[in-house]
Amino acid sequence: MKASSSPTFRRRSDTPFFLVMGGISACFIILIVLLLAADVVFTSPSDFIDALRKPEIQAAFRLTILSCSAAAVLSLWVATPLGYLLSRYRFPGRWLVDTLVDIPIVLPPLVLGLSLLILFHLPIFGWELEAWLRDSVGFPVTYQWPAVVLAQFSVACAFAVRTMRVTFDQIDPRAEDVARTLGCTRGQAFMQIALPQAWRGMIAATTIAWARALGEFGPILVFAGATRMRTEVLSTTVFLELSIGQLNAAVAVSLLMVAMAVVVLLILRVLGTGLNA
Repeated sequence: MKASSSPTFRRRSDTPFFLVMGGISACFIILIVLLLAADVVFTSPSDFIDALRKPEIQAAFRLTILSCSAAAVLSLWVATPLGYLLSRYRFPGRWLVDTLVDIPIVLPPLVLGLSLLILFHLPIFGWELEAWLRDSVGFPVTYQWPAVVLAQFSVACAFAVRTMRVTFDQIDPRAEDVARTLGCTRGQAFMQIALPQAWRGMIAATTIAWARALGEFGPILVFAGATRMRTEVLSTTVFLELSIGQLNAAVAVSLLMVAMAVVVLLILRVLGTGLNA
């Protein structure tokens, strides 16, 4: 009786798979490279230096650094406790809080700026928040530099919260439980166990919030305006330079913002946090 031979299978090549996947991915990568290359080729080093020598752009650069830093620090202060609560506890209305946190991310920027403007100028029984801050406290917000910080914070904080929640999700809560069985309160367990382990995530959240604040435009334009030497930041500088036909200056400022964004991304890469934010 003739023994039956075992069937042999020919291994197919993976080349078509990598060609398709790589080709689709390369299209997007090439698009980004071409966008950056177009900006670099369009402007010359002299145009870049001349643009950065303008007093208006220098003032916008200083305000951008200060406002983004303030928004990032405020975002971290809010994101750390909120991210911890969303990660560790199941409380009534948690799904609603989780949804509300994402609203600034998905809300159109102009709508967010308009909402801030309405909030500060909406009369409630004859009382108005902006008028009270201006007359009683002596600290006006609308169309002043605090409006820039608040507009940036409103969006950047949402990204920081998501980053901190992922950070605490990746930290094993058993060490905190053990600390509580040994007599620590929840606050002590948080400060002495969870917070020291979350330092990389805190730096990442601050960096992401700073970068997101850097790119804000719509809320700032509506809520703070784009007054030169007062509420102008780099994102609105691009708009103002374009509006007066100074394309070279607009491209130069755009390249400056790209460089700042690259620095932020390098910081995140160096951290090596491994966060899936």
